[in-house]
Amino acid sequence: MLLIRKIHAYVGLAIAPSLLFFAFSGLLQLFSLHEAHGPYHPPALLVTLGNLHKDQVLSKPHHGPPPGQMAKPAKDKAAAPPKPPEDLPKVKTYVLKWFFALVAVGLMTSTALGLWIGLRFTRTPRLSWALVAAGAVLPVLILLS
Repeated sequence: MLLIRKIHAYVGLAIAPSLLFFAFSGLLQLFSLHEAHGPYHPPALLVTLGNLHKDQVLSKPHHGPPPGQMAKPAKDKAAAPPKPPEDLPKVKTYVLKWFFALVAVGLMTSTALGLWIGLRFTRTPRLSWALVAAGAVLPVLILLS
């Protein structure tokens, strides 16, 4: 049982930085804060966090026409009637989003407390700090390589 607890502690310390990142960036994505809609234009940092979370890249290539040029309309055989605007999302959608937001906050809180416990109450502080550092630095190095 002691070996299992050590493995659990070491794995938890190593993946804690990624858990915090994914819980935070997922929380932002629940409310589409990483996407432009209407008059809202997200800060570049939120767009980058969304790209990292969803596609594991810092930025996505632009697939539309160059700025200033209009795209040529596609020729449809039969023009479809315009769709009526969708109603506002239902209440259950909002409730589910807020539930998942609470889950994300709970995951971040639990992970932060686990980090504190794993770094404060350990017999191997150097190894514990090294695991957290590796868990934070390795993804960045892989991303930038």
